[in-house]
Amino acid sequence: MLEFLHSMAPLYLLCGFVVGALIGMTGVGGGSLMTPVLILLFGLPPATAVGTDLIYVSVTEMAGAAIHGYNRTINWRVMGLLALGSLPTTLLTLTALYEFGLSPAAISWIITRVLACALVLTVMLLLFRGAFSQLRTARARRFSPKVLNRVTVASGVALGILVPLSSVGAGAITVMMMTFLYPEMRARKIVGTDIAHAVPLTLIAGLGHGLFGSVDWHVATSLLIGSLPGIVVGSLASFRMPDAAVRLSLAAMLLIVATKLLFS
Repeated sequence: MLEFLHSMAPLYLLCGFVVGALIGMTGVGGGSLMTPVLILLFGLPPATAVGTDLIYVSVTEMAGAAIHGYNRTINWRVMGLLALGSLPTTLLTLTALYEFGLSPAAISWIITRVLACALVLTVMLLLFRGAFSQLRTARARRFSPKVLNRVTVASGVALGILVPLSSVGAGAITVMMMTFLYPEMRARKIVGTDIAHAVPLTLIAGLGHGLFGSVDWHVATSLLIGSLPGIVVGSLASFRMPDAAVRLSLAAMLLIVATKLLFS
């Protein structure tokens, strides 16, 4: 078994590089891309794929959070409200998933279906991002501060269910939520706040999966080694590629993956 894992290491490195490059080009989080690859291409059990990807994402996001913190592009109050809802819910979701006597087959079924639905939602956000932004600009409600705080915490609760079950949602979905709820916040600060919130959320979710034996640490390390140069290459390439073409290609790929997961 050990020799087999070592023989697969170059493929994991390549996978980390390719997904890292796609993240750099599109800004879509690793959960939308990496988890389906680990399930469909490498045959990891869904729970292990999600747990491994969450560790991969949490470490990757730490560097981004440090940079945004240094540049003061994090709204710590909003980040705290999101975390107030997401972190306890993440622990409850993991407890419900592993401690209620569900069989491995049932856990796999739940995770693959939630993952597929999350991918479809990500596709919708990619395809209709412009229309969503116009709707937000034209009709966004001005909540009272108290109501806005409650809605933000409730958004965190939703993420606390979605992320540990699919590893999707800590990136694109959070950004769209914040864009609608805080139309006056600058885009750079939205991204920084999203990344800062993603670090503890994905780390706790990943460690929770690891506690129940659903993280392949060898794979996570290989992916991280490959992703670092990939993100640099993808970020540089993003300046030369049409944004619409990248988004449409990615949306088509994610939709195909979601369909395969639903009918697998």
